[in-house]
Amino acid sequence: MDLNIELLAKKAIEAKEHAYVPYSHFRVGAALLTADGKIYTGCNIENAAYTPTNCAERTAFFKAVSEGERDFTAIAISGDADDYLYPCGVCRQVMSEFCKADTFQIILVKEDGTYKIFTLEELLPGAFTETELKKGQRM
Repeated sequence: MDLNIELLAKKAIEAKEHAYVPYSHFRVGAALLTADGKIYTGCNIENAAYTPTNCAERTAFFKAVSEGERDFTAIAISGDADDYLYPCGVCRQVMSEFCKADTFQIILVKEDGTYKIFTLEELLPGAFTETELKKGQRM
Protein backbone atom coordinates (compact mmCIF):
# COMPACT_ATOMS: atom_id res chain seq x y z
CA MET A 1 0.00 0.00 0.00
CA ASP A 2 1.39 3.38 -0.98
CA LEU A 3 1.63 5.95 1.76
CA ASN A 4 -0.44 9.03 0.93
CA ILE A 5 1.05 11.48 3.42
CA GLU A 6 -1.11 14.41 2.34
CA LEU A 7 -4.33 12.42 2.83
CA LEU A 8 -3.26 11.16 6.25
CA ALA A 9 -2.21 14.67 7.28
CA LYS A 10 -5.57 16.07 6.16
CA LYS A 11 -7.48 13.36 8.06
CA ALA A 12 -5.47 14.02 11.24
CA ILE A 13 -6.16 17.75 11.04
CA GLU A 14 -9.87 17.06 10.45
CA ALA A 15 -10.03 14.62 13.39
CA LYS A 16 -9.16 17.46 15.78
CA GLU A 17 -12.64 18.87 15.17
CA HIS A 18 -14.14 16.02 17.23
CA ALA A 19 -11.84 16.43 20.24
CA TYR A 20 -13.46 16.70 23.66
CA VAL A 21 -11.17 19.12 25.51
CA PRO A 22 -13.13 21.18 28.06
CA TYR A 23 -10.12 21.41 30.41
CA SER A 24 -7.00 21.94 28.31
CA HIS A 25 -8.68 23.37 25.19
CA PHE A 26 -5.83 21.64 23.29
CA ARG A 27 -7.10 19.52 20.42
CA VAL A 28 -5.20 16.61 18.87
CA GLY A 29 -6.17 14.50 15.89
CA ALA A 30 -4.69 11.31 14.51
CA ALA A 31 -5.15 9.25 11.33
CA LEU A 32 -3.97 5.65 11.41
CA LEU A 33 -3.29 3.74 8.18
CA THR A 34 -3.70 -0.02 7.97
CA ALA A 35 -1.64 -2.19 5.64
CA ASP A 36 -4.66 -2.67 3.38
CA GLY A 37 -5.33 1.07 3.07
CA LYS A 38 -8.07 1.74 5.63
CA ILE A 39 -7.80 4.90 7.71
CA TYR A 40 -9.01 5.10 11.30
CA THR A 41 -9.15 8.53 12.90
CA GLY A 42 -9.04 9.52 16.53
CA CYS A 43 -9.11 12.59 18.72
CA ASN A 44 -8.18 13.29 22.30
CA ILE A 45 -10.95 12.85 24.86
CA GLU A 46 -10.46 14.47 28.25
CA ASN A 47 -11.92 13.64 31.64
CA ALA A 48 -12.01 15.74 34.81
CA ALA A 49 -10.18 12.95 36.67
CA TYR A 50 -7.34 13.25 34.11
CA THR A 51 -6.10 9.63 34.11
CA PRO A 52 -9.14 8.39 32.10
CA THR A 53 -8.19 10.93 29.41
CA ASN A 54 -7.36 9.26 26.10
CA CYS A 55 -4.94 10.57 23.48
CA ALA A 56 -5.89 10.84 19.81
CA GLU A 57 -3.35 8.22 18.80
CA ARG A 58 -4.72 5.61 21.19
CA THR A 59 -8.29 6.44 20.20
CA ALA A 60 -7.41 5.66 16.57
CA PHE A 61 -5.56 2.46 17.51
CA PHE A 62 -8.31 1.21 19.80
CA LYS A 63 -10.99 1.88 17.19
CA ALA A 64 -8.99 -0.06 14.59
CA VAL A 65 -8.08 -2.95 16.88
CA SER A 66 -11.70 -3.24 18.07
CA GLU A 67 -12.66 -3.71 14.41
CA GLY A 68 -10.14 -6.56 14.01
CA GLU A 69 -7.22 -4.64 12.50
CA ARG A 70 -3.71 -5.70 13.49
CA ASP A 71 -1.43 -4.59 10.65
CA PHE A 72 -0.53 -0.89 10.57
CA THR A 73 1.71 1.17 8.29
CA ALA A 74 1.65 4.76 9.56
CA ILE A 75 -0.03 7.34 11.75
CA ALA A 76 -0.33 11.10 11.26
CA ILE A 77 -0.67 13.32 14.33
CA SER A 78 -1.69 16.98 14.43
CA GLY A 79 -2.29 19.21 17.43
CA ASP A 80 -3.19 22.78 18.26
CA ALA A 81 0.42 23.91 18.45
CA ASP A 82 2.82 25.98 16.40
CA ASP A 83 5.32 23.13 16.46
CA TYR A 84 5.25 19.40 15.77
CA LEU A 85 3.41 17.34 18.38
CA TYR A 86 5.17 14.11 19.35
CA PRO A 87 3.22 11.15 20.75
CA CYS A 88 3.42 10.61 24.51
CA GLY A 89 5.19 7.60 26.01
CA VAL A 90 1.97 5.66 26.57
CA CYS A 91 0.98 6.10 22.92
CA ARG A 92 4.44 5.04 21.78
CA GLN A 93 4.11 1.91 23.90
CA VAL A 94 0.71 1.12 22.34
CA MET A 95 2.28 1.56 18.92
CA SER A 96 5.05 -0.87 19.86
CA GLU A 97 2.42 -3.46 20.78
CA PHE A 98 0.97 -3.49 17.27
CA CYS A 99 3.65 -2.14 14.91
CA LYS A 100 7.07 -3.03 13.59
CA ALA A 101 9.40 -0.46 15.13
CA ASP A 102 11.70 -0.20 12.13
CA THR A 103 8.99 0.28 9.48
CA PHE A 104 5.98 1.93 11.17
CA GLN A 105 5.99 5.62 10.26
CA ILE A 106 4.92 8.44 12.56
CA ILE A 107 4.06 11.61 10.65
CA LEU A 108 3.98 14.79 12.72
CA VAL A 109 1.82 17.40 11.02
CA LYS A 110 1.55 21.13 11.61
CA GLU A 111 -1.73 22.93 10.91
CA ASP A 112 -0.30 24.30 7.64
CA GLY A 113 0.33 20.76 6.39
CA THR A 114 4.12 20.69 6.79
CA TYR A 115 5.33 17.47 8.34
CA LYS A 116 8.23 15.39 9.66
CA ILE A 117 8.43 11.60 9.47
CA PHE A 118 10.00 9.26 12.02
CA THR A 119 9.96 5.52 12.50
CA LEU A 120 8.69 4.16 15.80
CA GLU A 121 12.20 2.85 16.43
CA GLU A 122 13.54 6.42 16.28
CA LEU A 123 11.00 7.64 18.84
CA LEU A 124 11.04 4.57 21.09
CA PRO A 125 14.48 2.98 20.85
CA GLY A 126 14.93 -0.39 22.49
CA ALA A 127 11.21 -1.15 22.79
CA PHE A 128 10.12 -4.73 23.27
CA THR A 129 8.04 -6.45 20.63
CA GLU A 130 5.66 -9.32 21.40
CA THR A 131 7.95 -11.84 19.66
CA GLU A 132 11.00 -10.61 21.56
CA LEU A 133 9.14 -10.75 24.85
CA LYS A 134 8.23 -14.38 24.18
CA LYS A 135 11.86 -15.13 23.35
CA GLY A 136 13.18 -13.00 26.21
CA GLN A 137 15.15 -10.79 23.82
CA ARG A 138 15.40 -7.05 23.25
CA MET A 139 15.52 -5.22 19.94
